Amino acid sequence: MTTPQPLGTFQAVLLDMDGTLVDSDAVVSRVWRRWADRHGLDGDAVLKVVHGRQGHATMAALLPDRPAADNLAENVLMLAEETADMDGVTQVGGAAGFLASLTGRPHALVTSADAALSAARMAAAGLPLPAVRVTAESVSASKPDPEGFLKAAAELGFAPRDCVVFEDSEAGIAAGLAAGMRVVGVGPRALAHHPTVHVPTLEGLRVEPTDGGALTLRFG
Repeated sequence: MTTPQPLGTFQAVLLDMDGTLVDSDAVVSRVWRRWADRHGLDGDAVLKVVHGRQGHATMAALLPDRPAADNLAENVLMLAEETADMDGVTQVGGAAGFLASLTGRPHALVTSADAALSAARMAAAGLPLPAVRVTAESVSASKPDPEGFLKAAAELGFAPRDCVVFEDSEAGIAAGLAAGMRVVGVGPRALAHHPTVHVPTLEGLRVEPTDGGALTLRFG
């Protein structure tokens, strides 16, 4: 087995959900294309912005002149729409085995979804929810702001430098790096956004202890 370099050792793992553990792209595409149609926007252009951000932050980027209160109100409706639609939601390849390797080790879910949506998508994908979760309700700012990752690190009791983030989106990778953490980019979407290390898949990837008590990544 080999260790991805230059990641090194770490103490805790912070996990994004959508695109990293759960493949929800089909739902995201359906819901946000309908939203784009309602607002006279191009669906393809909208989908280039949406990944990794809370919905109201996506709306603010695409409708810059609209009041924030309107974005927040519509985001509540969008979250409910997404939570009711689990058609096509599956786990990202290797996610179950990777999460199993984290059993008993410090880790947290850090997602732009709210608590209801994250619970529904993890269940639909057949994945266990980590005990520590930072969801949309937990933060005042959406990724790419680092608040969520910093909050998760503090709750686990580790400094940012001791945490490794797993992310797939531009906003999420930027948030992890801004938090002073190393970032493992997962899948093809992550490759263009300069994570610390890139892995094409979670298949065969495991977290294991080192002789010194820290954690490391292994393939195989």
